[in-house]
Amino acid sequence: MNRLFTRDKSFYRTFFRLTCIIALQNVLVCLVNLADNVMIGAYSENAMSGVALVNQIQFMLQMLVAGAGEGLIVMASRYWGERNLASIHKTVSIGMWMGIAFSLLLWALVFFFPMPVLRLLTPEEPVLAEAAVYLRIVCFSYIFFAVTQLLLASMRSVETVNVGFAVSIVALVVNVSLNYVLIFGKFGFPELGTAGAAWATLIARIVETIVTVLYVRVIDRKLRLRLRTFLHIDLSFLRQYLRYGVPVILSSGVWGIGMAAQTAILGHMGAASIAANSIATTAFNILTVITYGSANASQVIIAKTIGERRVDDARQYAKTFQILFLGIGIVTGTLIFLLRGPIVGMYKISGESAALARDFLAVLSVTVVGTSYQMSCLCGIVRGGGDTRFVLYNDMIFMWGIVLPLTALAAFVLHWPPVVVFACLKSDQITKCAVAVVKVNRYRWIKRFDQAGAGK
Repeated sequence: MNRLFTRDKSFYRTFFRLTCIIALQNVLVCLVNLADNVMIGAYSENAMSGVALVNQIQFMLQMLVAGAGEGLIVMASRYWGERNLASIHKTVSIGMWMGIAFSLLLWALVFFFPMPVLRLLTPEEPVLAEAAVYLRIVCFSYIFFAVTQLLLASMRSVETVNVGFAVSIVALVVNVSLNYVLIFGKFGFPELGTAGAAWATLIARIVETIVTVLYVRVIDRKLRLRLRTFLHIDLSFLRQYLRYGVPVILSSGVWGIGMAAQTAILGHMGAASIAANSIATTAFNILTVITYGSANASQVIIAKTIGERRVDDARQYAKTFQILFLGIGIVTGTLIFLLRGPIVGMYKISGESAALARDFLAVLSVTVVGTSYQMSCLCGIVRGGGDTRFVLYNDMIFMWGIVLPLTALAAFVLHWPPVVVFACLKSDQITKCAVAVVKVNRYRWIKRFDQAGAGK
């Protein structure tokens, strides 16, 4: 048990298979965003900045839906280890309704109050005008996004990840093709600009949902989900989901709001900062797919292993995971630093925006090592083990108690340069590592729960 690396070969096969497939899926999702950014950026820098603002609202939904999905995965993966299909069905039903509720609430907010929401992110009127055009259309994609992601989370909880990759390929092809046609007015279609990008995204989301539902209904043989699965909510499982899933949802929500606040801080520092942040964030998301894939994979493996009552193996896996996470972070940081020039060169933007984007990526090349370790440890190992509250408390303290107040002071009182403000915004990715080291290696994150939802 004192070894850093487990000798269980099946562990490595499962980890790298899940990580690679989830990473490839995430690459394709990020390429959709990259294609949006590059193509709308070629149309207009204000349009690109406007789409970037709306994508922060989409990111908020993504965090809430991901929280519902991760709560589902923590519980369903445990039941998958027990081969308890009935309990998985009950958990999936609750997670789905949670995701749909979030998507409808956010849709109502931005549909009826678009400008008040957008003005929270920037005062730049040209950017706001483009953002409003995009938001009025793309908000109708929210419910389709939620349904797709919750179904894919259900599949992931039983180690079926290929469908997510296939769905992402379809979405990429549809989105890029329609962007080209509708943004620039090709093949006889009108030139719609920002509105064209929004329609392309909406149609791609609808197609994603159709493909996912067809897979779940016709091809899948593990879960055998049917419409009737979602027509009943078991109250005992609802209590259990609220106990273990709600902290994950709240943590994701806190993180999503925090990221929107970060965008708002940079947004009030000028249009160049908005554009640079959009470029850096999009590139970062693409180059960190292995990091996020490894976190998702470790969550499933830890939860399933505990469900199989192999607690000693879970402890050994946690040691091995930590070394793997650090290695992934170092490799990713090196790639970000080396590729920052070519990445920025893909965009047709002002010299000020390009210089800022390169500086932002240089900052991320350092902080990503911390992200790879602490995020994967806390959101993968700790959550997978059943301790879902800890990440919520940790994020609230670091994000809202330290990072955002100090960064707002740096930006609006001390008037530090945008790159220094950006570094302050990302500083928690390093400082959280100390917390992660202590938390993971004490093993108090290993929890058990029974059918009635009582944690043990």
